[in-house]
Amino acid sequence: MTRLSSLSSTLIAARDTLATITPLRKDCGSFCGAACCQPDENDQGGMILFPGEEQFYQRCDWATITESELLIHHQPLYLLTCDGQCKRAERPLACRIFPLTPYIKADRLQIILDVRAWPICPLMPSGVDGLSGEFVLAVQTAMHALWREDAHRAYMVELTRMIDMFKLYFNTRC
Repeated sequence: MTRLSSLSSTLIAARDTLATITPLRKDCGSFCGAACCQPDENDQGGMILFPGEEQFYQRCDWATITESELLIHHQPLYLLTCDGQCKRAERPLACRIFPLTPYIKADRLQIILDVRAWPICPLMPSGVDGLSGEFVLAVQTAMHALWREDAHRAYMVELTRMIDMFKLYFNTRC
């Protein structure tokens, strides 16, 4: 099995684990008007795709894919920007796990609330305990499966660095 086919099968498994489950026992987008799907006031937005995930969107008619400035193992990561209405079954992993994110502390994978979600997600004040336990477990399962692959582990380390920079930036501005 080649590295790429292994990567794709792990991505498929992770996406399948999170295909129908949401942070609440119903579509949480109906609770907040799909705030996480809307661009900001500068018409910016989008989700960074996990390594190799761009392959799932080569013929996507509801979003655009652009190369981001982030590199993992000298390979670019991609940003998916949707038009605000997606085919729910085709959502990227970043959307499927929102408002949670993988985070590395002391070389261990944790699943935390994504601090970048605070401005848009009304679920944040409730904390992880306010989310469906099934959802949290599904995110943990999917992320731990991806953690075993070098490209995804490197991505999660980079994502942790970005989250730490985001926390530092906003803590110094308050």
